[in-house]
Amino acid sequence: MTKASDLLVAALENEGVDRIFGVPGEENLDVVESLRGSRIDLVLTRHEQPAAFMAATHGRLTGRPGVCLSTLGPGALNLVTGAAYAHLGAMPMVMLTGQKGIKGSRQAGFQMVDTVAAMRPLTKMTRQVVAGATIPTLVRDAFRTAMEERPGPVHLELPEDVAGEEVGPPPLIPPHPIEIPVAHRAALDRAAEMILAAERPLVMLGAACSRPRTTAGLQGFVRRTRIPFFTTQMGKGTVAGGSNLYMGTAALSERDYVHEAIERADLIIAIGHDTVEKPPFLMGPGGPKVIHVSYTPAHVEQVYFPHAEVVGDVGPSLELLADRLDGRLHRAGALLPLREGILGRIADRAEEDRFPLTPQRLVHDVRRVIPEDGIVALDNGMYKIWFARNYRTTVANTLLLDNALATMGAGLPSAMMAAMLHPDRRVLAVCGDGGFMMNSQEMETAVRRRLNLVVLVLEDGAFGMIRWKQSVDGFPDHGMTFGNPDFVRYAEAYGARGHRIGAAAELVPTLEAAFRAGGVHLVAVPVDYAENRRVLVEELAARLPVAPPA
Repeated sequence: MTKASDLLVAALENEGVDRIFGVPGEENLDVVESLRGSRIDLVLTRHEQPAAFMAATHGRLTGRPGVCLSTLGPGALNLVTGAAYAHLGAMPMVMLTGQKGIKGSRQAGFQMVDTVAAMRPLTKMTRQVVAGATIPTLVRDAFRTAMEERPGPVHLELPEDVAGEEVGPPPLIPPHPIEIPVAHRAALDRAAEMILAAERPLVMLGAACSRPRTTAGLQGFVRRTRIPFFTTQMGKGTVAGGSNLYMGTAALSERDYVHEAIERADLIIAIGHDTVEKPPFLMGPGGPKVIHVSYTPAHVEQVYFPHAEVVGDVGPSLELLADRLDGRLHRAGALLPLREGILGRIADRAEEDRFPLTPQRLVHDVRRVIPEDGIVALDNGMYKIWFARNYRTTVANTLLLDNALATMGAGLPSAMMAAMLHPDRRVLAVCGDGGFMMNSQEMETAVRRRLNLVVLVLEDGAFGMIRWKQSVDGFPDHGMTFGNPDFVRYAEAYGARGHRIGAAAELVPTLEAAFRAGGVHLVAVPVDYAENRRVLVEELAARLPVAPPA
């Protein structure tokens, strides 16, 4: 006979799980013992929230659910932000939490909350395991549900008395590939007619384009149609940004330079757009027609109400759509003359020697040291807008940012997951001083796991994005500033290497040296956010909306 916890671990191995992230408690001890004799690596973190961020990022980068573990009550509730991160970001993840015994309790209500109910609005599925024999079925269903479109988190709660009970060996359920139907022929015909009739077509690549299964068909569609494209923040890199068709990234909802092309377009083919992202453009009367192409139907919003939908497996559906357009698009490149001006203005002042560094210079210098397949994981702050606008990508999922939940504290754990999955590639976490300190304790985890990782901490001693918005809205400067530790000594206290930038010219060589040395490095650099107002408020406010040609 085996224990139910052994059956759980065998079911996880059956799904191909090789790592579990988390902080166990006494209610998980049977599971921990079962893991000890398994092929699965228990990655102990210093807080449950970053464990969930790591598991979600595993799902984002591989398409297979990452797994995280916590105890009951406070441990389980610390996963909630990570659940929302995966839910809004469409990242497949499985959360395993413990619970007191359900057949009897000697501790009454101590530490007990209804975790299943708490997880219900944030997951695709949440279940309590009430009998060990049901574990293979529940685990298979959890992984299938997490991966099906739209991907997201699922939750299983395993009470400690169920985990320790003896069970027979019910057969494990073999996983099978999940195939998605292609779009209906009538929808493809309708979309093709609209595209052929367009005078100034434009493609938008959204968050769902970053799914690992999507890339080939997407690149083929853009290459075959030669329609220029722009991306949302989470759609960056899905088609090579270095191509002659890239028009920019919509880091703001309106009035930015990329919106010159959006405002002139009479048709936007919105591929993989998910309205959980901050709107890349605002639909309204007199605007362009929009075709929604994605795995799931559009969510109709006040600012997004497409005129046609192509719903199905995106890659193969785009191939069928391109077949209908081959050799017939004589106005595909009508908006391309705008490209040079848009990209040129975004690159303005990218090499200024001013110190503290400007955001433009930071983005420029990071791009210099990160190769095409290198990964930059952003936390959430003002710099995210600058990286979205200015950082050119050529490979999918090499700029990891969250434009859905947009939570602070996720940058370092996301970078750590990327470094675990891709130890042969350069991985950089970019964090503001506010977001970094929310999960900075994971520096110890990174050092203990012997990761190769560089953490760039941007210092302005404030919650900079909210302070900027406070100023833009005309409020007095109040309640947004704080003090910081000595980041060099702070990194060294964890066993990492610390560096401080004292001049603009020092950033590139310092980052290069850190990557060459290997191990965990923290590079602290002061940042000057005066450019936020000059560019993102004053300069863009002076840009008059462009009326479409008659």
